[in-house]
Amino acid sequence: MAALESGVRRRKEALWAESRRPARRLKRSRAAEVKAPDALELARLNEVSAMSELASSLAHELNQPLAAILSNAQAALRLLAHIPPDIAEARAALEDIVADDRRAGKVIQRMRAALREGAVGVAAQDVNELVREVVRLVSSAARLAGATVRAELAPGLPRVVADGIQLQQVILHLLGNALDAVSRCPPDARLVVVRTRAADGGRVELSVEDSGEGVPPEDLERIFEPFFTTKTQRLGVGLSISRSIVEAHGGRLWAECSPGEGATLRCALPVWPPAGAPPR
Repeated sequence: MAALESGVRRRKEALWAESRRPARRLKRSRAAEVKAPDALELARLNEVSAMSELASSLAHELNQPLAAILSNAQAALRLLAHIPPDIAEARAALEDIVADDRRAGKVIQRMRAALREGAVGVAAQDVNELVREVVRLVSSAARLAGATVRAELAPGLPRVVADGIQLQQVILHLLGNALDAVSRCPPDARLVVVRTRAADGGRVELSVEDSGEGVPPEDLERIFEPFFTTKTQRLGVGLSISRSIVEAHGGRLWAECSPGEGATLRCALPVWPPAGAPPR
């Protein structure tokens, strides 16, 4: 009899536990429903942030060739309006327009390829040649800002492992940042120097130094954080994007500063061939 009562009691307890399971499942389901909007909102915010970063990167990269196209087109019109027209100089301005248009097209093609493939297409790149191209692109903006951009490029450097368009994007960000920094200096003190050299560890180093006010020591790392900026007209994603690109190439990007002596941004990239590649 005791065994029967015990069996009945266990069965009742089992039935009670089984009857409670739907309630527990409903509670978990409701909790998930509460959390789902939070997860969706977070995903949406991440997507918006990524799109904002992408749009800012694309706009920043296209701004220089488009500005150069406008500047050269205006120059060509003035040269053709001369009496007699300066045909040789106008031809040179039009050739620059063609070159800048091709560069803008390459930027768009590279961005579309990156969105399709999600990968960095690296090859052997001549850093000095990439720097010369970017310095040429920013020359008009530098003149308008009353600044001098000087290139001190070490000869005979080994080629680096990089996607050429993306590395030029980094150089554009660094030079644009430096030109912003010197814009508050007296006109005769607005100097930006871009240098290249062979570095230790099988790397090539690119540096951009400005004569601005410098960066407070506590902000040397923060300037690479997304949306950190001291400029009201900037989103503050340029340096963050640049560091992401450099690190995707196996390199390093960092800042150095001496109070009152401007700032220096340094980028170190591995040389070609990539580490681990079979000998040729």
